[in-house]
Amino acid sequence: MQTRQLLIRAWALPVSPQHLQSHDLADWPAEKLLAKDVSKSRITQEQADQARSLLSPATSIDQLSDVDFVIEAVPEIPNLKFEIFSKLAEVCPKHAILATNTSSISITRIAASTTKDPTDTSASSRVVSTHFMNPVPIQKGVEIIGGLQTSQETLDKAVAFCKAMGKVTSVSADSPGFLANRILMPYINEAVICLETNVGDRDSIDAIMKNGTNVPMGPLQLADFIGLDTCLAIMKVLYEETGDSKYRPSVLLRKMVDAGWFGKKSGKGFYDY
Repeated sequence: MQTRQLLIRAWALPVSPQHLQSHDLADWPAEKLLAKDVSKSRITQEQADQARSLLSPATSIDQLSDVDFVIEAVPEIPNLKFEIFSKLAEVCPKHAILATNTSSISITRIAASTTKDPTDTSASSRVVSTHFMNPVPIQKGVEIIGGLQTSQETLDKAVAFCKAMGKVTSVSADSPGFLANRILMPYINEAVICLETNVGDRDSIDAIMKNGTNVPMGPLQLADFIGLDTCLAIMKVLYEETGDSKYRPSVLLRKMVDAGWFGKKSGKGFYDY
């Protein structure tokens, strides 16, 4: 299962020449993940080599002309995703499923970006969200979300694809934040507010939730793992789409993102890495 998950996370969909990845497999995140799993005896060297043999790194969307299933996982920037899906609709085979890992952006809007003619659903009917829960190698949950244009066949294929990886799927409506983040992000945001207003310190906040609800990590550590910039982007979408003040991002969360403290990926967040 680890190997199959690594293969999925290895796909790259650059948008412009300035963001092209190296052709050298050693520079790709998948290689580092494979090496880490071997060092921790999660998989054997033989399994890692087998996984490498299945990887065909792409540095251009134009190289995805013979795929069956694409998963986009760029940051939560609507126009960036729209641009990618417009290109995918042109390049990918007419049977290919075009999936997004978006955690908050409307699937209907993403699907609409695949065509200039709203009555033409040949591509938009193949757009679906496969929202993997973090950390992906550990958590089994995947949200499946269809837009207004998404066909039942596409939904069924997405469910089957995720189940083949040993994942457990849940179906959500195309509503702001879907199921997971509609529940999770206000929880994280409230934890940040508790820190901001001195209701508790970082360690106390995370400890009570870990030991009180039996979750693997507390809300502040989880926010670091997800990325504080991602958390803020999702909270902004929830707030803007619903107009409900309970989704207003905390001041501290905004400040930390302004400071470039995004969490684990930047080396500093609520914790230092």
